[in-house]
Amino acid sequence: MQTPQAKILQDSHKWFVSGAILVDNANTILLESESLNFNQQSHQVDFSNVTEVDTSAISLMMEWQRRALKENSKVTFTNLPVNLSSLTELYGVAGFIPLS
Repeated sequence: MQTPQAKILQDSHKWFVSGAILVDNANTILLESESLNFNQQSHQVDFSNVTEVDTSAISLMMEWQRRALKENSKVTFTNLPVNLSSLTELYGVAGFIPLS
């Protein structure tokens, strides 16, 4: 079975993630995000068009936070799917995920 396609696009200070974020494609999404930049002091990652997630989505969020800190920026996450919010609660990291 093939993993559904995922995309990440930038518009000013926002990144828009769409499709499935699963262990099979999380590294691809991470590599694609490396070409995007944190060009503002405050940056948002919008998950409103994400269709499916597993725990790798949490790993991506944590990596983007590390990158933002390294680049003297702040990242917040918006429109998390219910199942991703549930996973952050289940793994005890909800307090570490800045939401806006």
